[in-house]
Amino acid sequence: MPIVAQSTETADWVSRFADEVIEESERRAPGAKTSVAAAPVIVVASGLSPSGPIHLGNLREVMTPHLVADEIRRRGHQVRHLISWDDYDRYRKVPAGIAGIDDSWAEHIGKPLTSVPAPKGSSYPNWAEHFKAAMTESLAELGVEFDGISQTAQYTSGVYREQILHAMKHRGDIDAILAQYRTKPKGKKPQQKAVDEAELEAEAGSGAAAEDDGSSGSAGYFPYKPYCGNCEKDLTTVTSYDDDTTELSYTCNECGFSETVALSEFNRGKLVWKVDWPMRWAYEGVVFEPSGVDHSSPGSSFQVGGQIAPIFGGKQPIGPMYAFVGISGMAKMSSSRGGVPTPADALKIMEPQILRWLYARRRPNQSFKIAFDQEIQRLYDEWDKLAGKVADGSALPADTAAYTRAMGTAAGELVKTPRPLPYRTLASVADITAGHEDQALRILSELDPEQPLATLDEARPRYDRAEAWINTHVPADQRTIVRDEPDAELLKSLDEASQQSLRLLVDGLAEHWSLDGLTHLVYGVPKVQAGFPADATPKELPPEIKTAQRTFFALLYHLLVGRDTGPRLPTLLLAVGQERVRRLLGE
Repeated sequence: MPIVAQSTETADWVSRFADEVIEESERRAPGAKTSVAAAPVIVVASGLSPSGPIHLGNLREVMTPHLVADEIRRRGHQVRHLISWDDYDRYRKVPAGIAGIDDSWAEHIGKPLTSVPAPKGSSYPNWAEHFKAAMTESLAELGVEFDGISQTAQYTSGVYREQILHAMKHRGDIDAILAQYRTKPKGKKPQQKAVDEAELEAEAGSGAAAEDDGSSGSAGYFPYKPYCGNCEKDLTTVTSYDDDTTELSYTCNECGFSETVALSEFNRGKLVWKVDWPMRWAYEGVVFEPSGVDHSSPGSSFQVGGQIAPIFGGKQPIGPMYAFVGISGMAKMSSSRGGVPTPADALKIMEPQILRWLYARRRPNQSFKIAFDQEIQRLYDEWDKLAGKVADGSALPADTAAYTRAMGTAAGELVKTPRPLPYRTLASVADITAGHEDQALRILSELDPEQPLATLDEARPRYDRAEAWINTHVPADQRTIVRDEPDAELLKSLDEASQQSLRLLVDGLAEHWSLDGLTHLVYGVPKVQAGFPADATPKELPPEIKTAQRTFFALLYHLLVGRDTGPRLPTLLLAVGQERVRRLLGE
C-alpha cells in the first residue's frame, strides 16, 4: 500500500510528507516536474462527520493535511485542501451530553444528518449545519484554509450520478474485493501507545469504519443504499436492479414503503462507505489523506478502498495513520459519547499558535494529550522557552520548524500577544483580581518596573485565555481569596523564628517590589535566617533549607489566603499590594 513511511528520526515530519506528496503528484502527472507553474493543483483531503461535536481528536484529521498542504504552498505549488463534510451520512445514535437531547430523538436514527432537526435553541437549519458551524469558526481562528464540500449537496444534486451507475454496473467486481475480507477473522488493530489507562477500552471510532458494506440477500450485492421516500431512513433493502434501464426497486424495513425508481434520475441515496470513499478519491484526484486507526486496520475502509479505487479510475492516496489525541485524565475521544472537548473549547483557554503547535510537533503516529488542567501552565512554559531558543538560534531544526508552523501559515502570521507574559502569572493575576481589569493592569505593570505594561491589551489575547481557564477549569475550592483581615490568632501563636522571617520579608518588600525581586526575596529569607547569603545556590545549601522554605511558604499562604498553597508567592504578593501585605503579616 502506498503509505507514507513514518520515520522515527527527529526530522521535521511535515517537510518529509510534503516531499512525498509532491513526488507522488509528479508521478501521477508526467511532465509536471518541468514547471511548478504548469503543474496540476495538488489535492489533499480530510473528512469530517458532523454527527455531534467535532472534537480535538477529529482535528488531527484536518491538521495533518493542513500542515502538509501549507508546506507545499510555501514551496510555490498550487494546493487544494478539501474537507468533505459527511453530512449525508446516517444519523447513527443520539450523542450523550448534548443539551436538549432526549429519547425522542431516537426517531431520527437512519435519516441523513441534514434531515435531522438541529439541537434545541440552535439557529441553524439542521443537525449537520449546527455542528459544522462551530468547527468552521475554529478552523478560521487556527488559520486553516480549506474548500468545504457538502456530501448532501453532491449526492442530492446528482454530481455523483455517473459514479453511482458505474459502481452498480461493476458491483460484482466490488463484491469480489469485499468478499476477501468478509470471511476472514478480523485482524488486530494497529497498536498505539495508550494515552491513559481509559484508552484500553474499545475504541468507538467515527462509526463509519464499521458501516455496512452493502451486502444483501437473495437479490445479490448492491453498493448503493437509498433513503426511504416515506420515512427518509436508510433502513432499506434493494430488491432488484436493471443495468440497462437503471430501474431500481427497494423496500424499507422500517416503515414497509417500497418503490421502483430510475437510478439515472434518482438522487436520494448514497454509495456505502467502503465504496463511497475510494470513489471520491478518484473523483477529486486526492493525492494525500490521513486515516485514523479505525479506518486502517486490515479489511477496513482505507485498506479495502485502495483496491476499489482503480474501478473508478483512481488511486489510493498516500497518507499516514494517525494516533489518538487525549485530554488529561480522559479516554480516547469519540464525538458520539458527548462531553468531549472541541477545538472551540481549547481555543477559549489557549492561543491558536499553541494548539497548532501541539499537532505540528508530534508525528501523526504519536499520541499526545491536550491539557485542560494545571498542565496547561507547564505547556505554556515549554512554549515560551522554545520561543526564546528560536529567537537566539539555539533551537533544534525540527523544533524551529514546528514553532514556525505554529506561528502562522503561508498566508502570514496569526494574531499574537504583543507582550507574552508567563501564562501561570496571568492566570494567578486573573484569579486574584476576579475580573477587575484595573487591578490586573496594576499588578502586571509592576512585574517589570523598567518596562511596565501600559494597557492590558498588550497582554491579550493570552491574558483572556488564562482568565477563561481560571474561570472554567479551576474548581471553586481552589480559587484564591485574599483575607480581608489579619489572622490575629495565628500571628499571636508564632515563635520567634517565624516572627523574624516575616520581619525580614516585610523589610525587603519596597526594595524588591518586582516579580524577579520578590522571587529572590521569598526564597532568600530562609537562607538568611540559616546564616547563608540570600543568593546562595542550592548546591551551596544543606537539604534542610528546602524544608525551611516550604514551611515559610506555607506560613505566608495561611496568613494571606488561609490555605497551605496558592498562586506563586511573588505573583500573589504583587497582587495583594505592599500595604495590604504588611497589614496581613502583622506589621
